[in-house]
Amino acid sequence: MPFPPRLAHLATKAVVVAKLGPTYAEAHRLDAEESAQRLSSALAGPLLTSLLEATWTQMLGSTKRLKEEGLLEKVATTLSDRPQRPGKVASLTPGWSAFLVLVDLEVGTASDAARRVMESDEGRKRAAAGLTEVAGFLAHELTRGK
Repeated sequence: MPFPPRLAHLATKAVVVAKLGPTYAEAHRLDAEESAQRLSSALAGPLLTSLLEATWTQMLGSTKRLKEEGLLEKVATTLSDRPQRPGKVASLTPGWSAFLVLVDLEVGTASDAARRVMESDEGRKRAAAGLTEVAGFLAHELTRGK
């Protein structure tokens, strides 16, 4: 499902990097700056669009009261004061691990073995599940109260 253009204006690449950065840094034992660089590079391509589409789907599925405009206003309110406030560190699960491998593939730090696994049918299924799980996390980060 395509997402409204306003979501991309609110949840910019920098905002998404800030929200996912702590988990990526923790998982790879990197400092915040290196983590942000890698995530920013990975999200410069189609991965950001896929993540925002999945996030919008998660957001719509998690609310029955808010229509699209109300949901976008909630995101705007959440991000109004500190849009690049770091997200919480998520617990690593198989879904998160698959997403982190996707990021590593995008930045060229994943091994050839990881690439082969992710190119298989099972790897594509895991990648899709990971994208959905991370989108749920991001949806929560973008809509939680102050």
